[in-house]
Amino acid sequence: MTERNIAVVGSGYMGGGIAQVLAISGATVKLADISEEIAKGNLERLIAEARQFVADGLFPSNAVELIEKNVSAAASIEEAVADADFIEEAVPEKIEIKHATLARISAAARPDAIIGSNTSTILIGKLAEAVTNPERFLGVHFSNPAPFIPGVELIPHGGTNPDLIATVEEIVAATGKQTARIKDATGFVLNRLQYALFHEATQLVEEGVASADDIDTIVRTTFGFRLPFFGPFAIADMAGLDVYAFCYASLQTEFPERFATPKVLQDLVDAGKLGTKTGAGFLDVPADRTAELVAYRNKAYVAMAKLIDELGPAPIH
Repeated sequence: MTERNIAVVGSGYMGGGIAQVLAISGATVKLADISEEIAKGNLERLIAEARQFVADGLFPSNAVELIEKNVSAAASIEEAVADADFIEEAVPEKIEIKHATLARISAAARPDAIIGSNTSTILIGKLAEAVTNPERFLGVHFSNPAPFIPGVELIPHGGTNPDLIATVEEIVAATGKQTARIKDATGFVLNRLQYALFHEATQLVEEGVASADDIDTIVRTTFGFRLPFFGPFAIADMAGLDVYAFCYASLQTEFPERFATPKVLQDLVDAGKLGTKTGAGFLDVPADRTAELVAYRNKAYVAMAKLIDELGPAPIH
């Protein structure tokens, strides 16, 4: 990454965090905002944050040195992007602001510069309307807090040149993060799932089934406890897809439309593909790996419990 020139446009908490991890990975980063004064002020904040993160053992010991060496505040968006190989837009989540910013970026950047947007929910194809040479544009969605959340969504639009995706994967991988390729759909994957969970949680509060505090406790200590290790399809495969189908039928006695059995699930059950116990399901984990998988699962959950005990409760109450 030492030869990679990157611009981050938008120096707030998301853009700043992205700039930090890129700089630590060895990239040269120019940070831009609506003024040089704001960019300089936020760069000072990033350095101070990094100093505290190092003291807390959250950043490598040389992080402050790398950020001071590799990040500079640009006088303007145009100056920041002029020589950049890759540009990450991280301005507020309003399409008119993003359109105006992306138009400035694409007008001033090299024709071959890759442009990414950190949008959380806006269609990449819609944002691409403001980009000159939109084939070099895609979504590159980091999560808050950017320095510490390891997953990044990569979202090409219909006209994105597929050859550039591997380059962006290399840039992100150099920061130690993991990428997943996502099709362009409103909300992508992260927020479709996150807001679906939040919507159902608010329904439970409104129906008086449980308090917000008790719902948070259930999520943290049951299925949420599994999620650092297994996604929803791995969890379903291990539980048994026939069991899931039975549970959907039970939920339908009260909520027939809200919890209609997904066709993809019913098709697998009808085909006798019930998850790990049959060696075929959503993920097709071989049945002879079940014992190994269960052993890993149990070890992971005990390790998670020890970590939570070591950290103590979150300072919410």
